[in-house]
Amino acid sequence: MKKTIIQGAISILLFFGTWFLLTKIDWIKVFKVQKVTDKTEEKLGDLFWEMFQQSEKENKNPLVVNAIDSIVTQICTANNIDRAFIKVHLLNKADINAFALPNGHLIVYSGLIINSDNQEELSGVICHEIAHINLNHVMKKLVKEIGLSVLISMTTVNGGSEIIRETAKMLSSSAFDRSLEKEADIKAVDYLVKAKINPAPFADFLFKLSNKENETSKYLTWISTHPDSKERAEYIIAYSKDKETKYTGVLTAATWEKLKGTLAEGEEK
Repeated sequence: MKKTIIQGAISILLFFGTWFLLTKIDWIKVFKVQKVTDKTEEKLGDLFWEMFQQSEKENKNPLVVNAIDSIVTQICTANNIDRAFIKVHLLNKADINAFALPNGHLIVYSGLIINSDNQEELSGVICHEIAHINLNHVMKKLVKEIGLSVLISMTTVNGGSEIIRETAKMLSSSAFDRSLEKEADIKAVDYLVKAKINPAPFADFLFKLSNKENETSKYLTWISTHPDSKERAEYIIAYSKDKETKYTGVLTAATWEKLKGTLAEGEEK
């Protein structure tokens, strides 16, 4: 009986000892899973961006680039986000849209800027997309809908331009899961508040663009890919109402108007 008890005790000690040792092993490192995923994300981001770069016209006007960079930099600095990781690309396109690609690429269309009533509305959308990036929503969406093996194959020499093109199109024109969208909305409010940017206009933006009678409705890519906009606006207001602080704008009123005017002139040409 005593021998059995001793053997049982030894077995228990061996079990917990083995379990403890296993918990100390960095399995991600052993199997190099994260390394593969990170490398895949980097390559995918470059591939998708190249697709848009080839088909769309990038805006490199110093005024436009510097204005948007100022907004993104303030958001990143206030929230301890690696600014170098967020790679902003401004494209001349009438669609009211912004979207995230793998590896920190953030695409912003001129139509979004032109149709934002103020810089706070634009900042809210930018924060929402940065949240998707930081919360790893982009890769989660791709792995779920495409599959990791297919994504890895896309980064090889014979990855196939057609599937790359279609996947890039999906990222620019389809929403994330409802839970991920809400998570990005809430995180966006946190980003805005810390950056001392009023989050209320972000909710106003959702209310405004949800109006089917809006004359710019045919260009509402962002709102059409982010459903339940009124519901989202309501919980954004509810979440932000107790977070009031002294809000300040990033750009001067003159710079904001000049930015919109410059882009509007470009559309007319």
